[in-house]
Amino acid sequence: LSYPSLLPPAFLISCRGITSKLFVGGLSFYTTEERLSEAFSTCGQVVEAKIVMDRVSDRSKGFGFVTFASEAEAEKAITDLNGKALNGRVIFVDYAKPSTNFRDQMPIARGPPRLLADS
Repeated sequence: LSYPSLLPPAFLISCRGITSKLFVGGLSFYTTEERLSEAFSTCGQVVEAKIVMDRVSDRSKGFGFVTFASEAEAEKAITDLNGKALNGRVIFVDYAKPSTNFRDQMPIARGPPRLLADS
């Protein structure tokens, strides 16, 4: 028997790894998260379907993420849905890349620059 998980998606991702999270590009601006989840549920248990929205216009940016309960389901979705049409648009499906935090990569300056003394 399989029971739907009551754990939050972020917890599942940290336990199972990022490989169950997929990037979906080429989405129609009219695709809803519900429709995205419905389309991907043909490949397995969708834990979360998220469409990235523009903060200013509140419109879809044309891409999103789908997280599955297992890596095998995510792999099936890539095989079955990459290059297929959803809401009249051909979508691109691949494993999500871990986000990079620019603050962790930028050097931190503290205080005014020091002049090097002649030695």
